[in-house]
Amino acid sequence: MDRTYWQRQTPDKPLFPDLLWSRPENKRQAGKLLIVGGNLHGFAAPATAYSEALKAGIGTARVLLPDSLQKTVGRVLEAGEYAPSTPSGSFARSALAELMAMAGWADGVLLAGDFGRNSETAILLEQLLTKYGDQLTLTNDAVDYFAKTPDDLLKRPETTLVLSFSQLQQLATSAGFTSPFTFNMDLLRLVESLHEFTEKYPVAIITKHLQNIFVAVGGQVNTTKLTTDIDTWRVETAAHAAVWWLQNPGKTFEALMTSLVEKS
Repeated sequence: MDRTYWQRQTPDKPLFPDLLWSRPENKRQAGKLLIVGGNLHGFAAPATAYSEALKAGIGTARVLLPDSLQKTVGRVLEAGEYAPSTPSGSFARSALAELMAMAGWADGVLLAGDFGRNSETAILLEQLLTKYGDQLTLTNDAVDYFAKTPDDLLKRPETTLVLSFSQLQQLATSAGFTSPFTFNMDLLRLVESLHEFTEKYPVAIITKHLQNIFVAVGGQVNTTKLTTDIDTWRVETAAHAAVWWLQNPGKTFEALMTSLVEKS
C-alpha cells in the first residue's frame, strides 16, 4: 500500500531543520500565548505549561486562572491573571469576557488542563470553541469536556489536540468514526487510521502509543520514536507544540513535528 503520507523522524534528525534555523530573533517576533487552566484544588498544568512555553522560546505568555486561586497563587506565578470562578472553585461561565479579551491579545490559546469537572466550565469552554477563531491547543482534561459531544471540536479548523490514546479512542468512538482506534492495533494500522481521521476532520492530532509520538495533520502522519518511555508528557508537549505552531502559521504539520525534536 502506498503510504507517502507517512514520515518518520528521530530526535537527532529533524525532518524540517530549516524551522530550527529560522527561530525568531527577539521576543517581539516570538509570539504571544495565552495559557488557561486550573481550579481551586490544582494549578500544576497551567504552571507547567507556562514554564515549558518559556523554554520553547515564546515571546510573551500570560496565564488565566480562576480567581479562587488568587490567594493561593498570589505572586508565585508572575504571569497569572484571574477570572470569575464558581463556588466550587472552577471557571465560571461569566469568565467568558475576560477569556475572550485575553484570547484577542494572543496569537494562540492553550487550554492546559486542571479544569476539574464543572458544568459552568463546560459551557465556558464550548463558547470559547465557537467564538474564538484562531489557534487553539487543548490537552489533559480540557479534551475530556468534549469526549461525549466531539463534533464541534473535531470540525473546528485551527485546532490541535494533544491527547492520550484512550482520549483519542473515546473521541473517535463518540464521533462515529468508522475505523476504531484499539490498543492492540499495530503501528501501520494506527498510521492508516490517523491518516483517515485527519483527512475527515480538520484538527491536528498529537498522541503517544507503541513507543512513538504521532503527529497527524490533514492526512499527513509523522512518527517520532521515543528512546525512553514517558508517563507525563501531554502538558509539556502541548506547550512546545503551541509555541512552535504560532511561530510558524501555515506550517502546522512541520511546526508540530519540529516541536517534538526541539523538546527532546
